[in-house]
Parts: sequence; C-alpha cells; structure tokens
Amino acid sequence: MKKILKIFGVLVFWLITWQLVYFLVNQELLVASPSEVFFRLLELFGTTKFWTSTFFSIIRIMQGFVLAILFGVIFAWLTTQYKLFSIIFSPVLTVIKTTPVASFVVLALVFIKSFYVPSFISFLMVVPIIWANTKEGIKKTDVKLLEMAKVFNFNKFTVLRKIYIPSIMPHFMSAFTVGLGFAWKAGVAAEVIANTQLSIGSEIYISKIYMDTVSLFSWTIVVIIISLLLEKVIVKVTKKLVLKYNLER
Repeated sequence: MKKILKIFGVLVFWLITWQLVYFLVNQELLVASPSEVFFRLLELFGTTKFWTSTFFSIIRIMQGFVLAILFGVIFAWLTTQYKLFSIIFSPVLTVIKTTPVASFVVLALVFIKSFYVPSFISFLMVVPIIWANTKEGIKKTDVKLLEMAKVFNFNKFTVLRKIYIPSIMPHFMSAFTVGLGFAWKAGVAAEVIANTQLSIGSEIYISKIYMDTVSLFSWTIVVIIISLLLEKVIVKVTKKLVLKYNLER
C-alpha cells in the first residue's frame, strides 16, 4: 500500500509540475496540456491504427532484441575461447559503441528497406551489451570448478549447464535488462528517422511534421508506457525461468 501511495504521489507531483509549465509557457505549440494529452490518449486507444502501429513496432524491435541475444552470446563464447576471433571482432564492439544511432540508421537505409531498419538497429545496439557482459561472465567462471570438471570427466554439456551458465547468468541478466530498454529506445528512434510505416516512430514523425504537440506528447507517453511494461513483464518472466532452472539444477 505504501508503495502504491508513493508511486501515486510522485505521479501527482509531476502532473502538477507539467500543468504549471504549461501555464507558464502558455504556448500549446511548445507544451501540451496534460488534460488534452490524456483525452488524446483515450482517442488513440480506440483506433485500429494505434494498435496496428504498436503491434508492428513491438514485433520489429523484439525481433532485433532476440537476434542480439543469440549473436551476443555466440560472439562472447567465440572471443573468449579463440584469441583470433577476439582480435578480429573486438574492434567491432568499440565501433558500434561509439557510433551514433542516427548514423547507423542513415547507412542502413541505403541497403535495407525502412520496414526492417528498426529491427536491424535494435539488434546492432544490443549486441555489444550482451556480448561484453556475457564475455565477462565467462571470464569470471571459477577455474577450480573447471579443473574439478576435468578430474571427474564431465562432458561439455554438463560443464556448460552446471558451471558456465550459473556463472554467466548474473552478468547476462544485467545485460538483458539494460539491453531491452536500449533496444526499445533505439528501435523507436530508428522508426522516426526512417519514417517506417505502421510504427510508433512514424506517428511521432507525422506529429512533428504537422506541429501536433498534443499527439507528439501522447505518442511519447505510449513509448514510455510500453517500455516499462515490456521491461516489467519480460524481465520478470525471464528471472522466474532462471530461478526455476537454478532450483532444478
């Protein structure tokens, strides 16, 4: 109950702050009214376009996120087991980390249809996070446990399941949580720049073109809400699966 009241109090504080800023600026073109944004959100929820755009945005971005997990783990394993792979691929990690999202989006548009750009950008932005953290987990695996596995002639699958996965999991879950939020933000940004049809980013872009500040604020709130929901649901489910795995082990 205290937690609910605390969240409610914080929400009320920021709504009052928003309303005060609206009164002070007194320019709806710059700052939209909280009440108008609320009613616009209700309008959006009743349209097919809203649900279609939201659905396709989530699907595209989650595709990129899932692929990033798969390739991030594979690259982490290869770069820790084989020095040649580390020498060849490690600079790629640095390049991706330091290059702005906008630059990748513009480059991607040259080779990829705008419909697939958000998936690609989500993938590209999350791979280094999963890669680096999983690699760290592999490196920090207890050497004594690995030596014990050799003594008792554990097969590779048993070593992976009993030793490597428990060692990697805390690092992986940290990367998973951060990567999910980053994938969503980068994916929506890619949709805006690429003006991807049937997407939240496209609606934000249209709102900006027509100077529709109320819609712009409304779609931005939608992005925040979905980001929070995805993080809460997916991360919670994943943590439960990990806990179940640990108990079974």
